[in-house]
Amino acid sequence: MEVINALGRRKTAVARIYLKSGNGAITVNKRDYQEYFPTEILHFIVTQPLSITDNLDKYDIKVNMNGGGFNGQAEALSLAISRALCKIDPEFRPALKAKGLLRRDPRMVERKKPGQPKARKKFQFSKR
Repeated sequence: MEVINALGRRKTAVARIYLKSGNGAITVNKRDYQEYFPTEILHFIVTQPLSITDNLDKYDIKVNMNGGGFNGQAEALSLAISRALCKIDPEFRPALKAKGLLRRDPRMVERKKPGQPKARKKFQFSKR
């Protein structure tokens, strides 16, 4: 099987993955994903698309990750893995779609506006 690549994004995090047949190793920026992501919840988010499609031990995944924090990176990686699995076998699509794993979450941080301390917050009004 040739190498399949996919891209996942969430907030400012970008995950570029290269998926090939192997024994289930997920390497993020040259480190194991369990070492890279600090909590069990993030490990679950990363492996969720693989466990739904019963492919936990079938593919090796190499990930180039940049931007964002741990949460955004884990969700970006989950989206990238889901997209790659759909490229491999279109039969996986309905199961992944039902769990909401193929949806790119569009929520981004709103930019700070001039004359305000934050995006929406205003400076305190003083009458006198």
